[in-house]
Amino acid sequence: MKKTTLIAPIAALAASVALVSPAFADGHSEAAPTLEEVLASDKRGEDGKRDQYRRPVETLGFFGVEPAMTVAEYGPGGGWYTRVLAPYLMPAGQYIAFNSDSDGREYSSRAREARAKSWTERFKSGVAEMMGGEASDVTAFETDEMPEELAGTVDRVLIFRSMHGLNIGNNADDVLKAARMMLKDDGMVGVVQHMAPEGASYDDYGARQRGYMRKADVVAIFAANGFELAAESDINANPKDPANWENGVWTLPPVLATGEDDPKRAEYLEIGESSRMTLLFKKAS
Repeated sequence: MKKTTLIAPIAALAASVALVSPAFADGHSEAAPTLEEVLASDKRGEDGKRDQYRRPVETLGFFGVEPAMTVAEYGPGGGWYTRVLAPYLMPAGQYIAFNSDSDGREYSSRAREARAKSWTERFKSGVAEMMGGEASDVTAFETDEMPEELAGTVDRVLIFRSMHGLNIGNNADDVLKAARMMLKDDGMVGVVQHMAPEGASYDDYGARQRGYMRKADVVAIFAANGFELAAESDINANPKDPANWENGVWTLPPVLATGEDDPKRAEYLEIGESSRMTLLFKKAS
């Protein structure tokens, strides 16, 4: 049985409501699809294969995400959670995406730089196409360009499997400052992060990029930015993952970075995706 430790009361997931077409609407509809209906959509393609590892129903339920909320996702990346959150939230609430400042990064090529700096426009167009609306109706921005009117309006900020990159890239402070500014007084930040093994050293799992992090280091980063741990759960833990791979978390699915010729590939597939901590933070007073 999965364990959940409540450090402070959190809202329960909203009761199921009627399914509506996932499209933009003036003023939003009060009706919204259930999360289960979103996950069952045939439009998700191969995404559904990851549900067994990422447990979106349990995870979003633990974070207290409800369909009429305003929810901001940091660093959508390949868009796996975007394709869950946007159809779930946009009929009755609001889905927002944000990323770190592209001007503050280093790039290995001009093509990579150009792609990073066009993220906002590309993301808006992609979500609009998925939802059947206009790109101008999608909210996406970098931390240095956060719209002033968003301050104090967001119910949840969600950060999925990105804290290791923020830590190594020294971007965590900027992202969490933006998150705190966006959040309502009772708003919270939900985090899913690859979890270092018990007793791991900082030299191996903090200063060195392996994808995994120690929970204490994640909590410390949030504390330095005005947050405190409100609740934690092991719903995304994977006891099969020793989390000690030489090539880091990318050894396991879905990346399988060591290639098809690795004799241990079948072992990696049997283990599945990484073991992850699931943490919920609130604003510290």
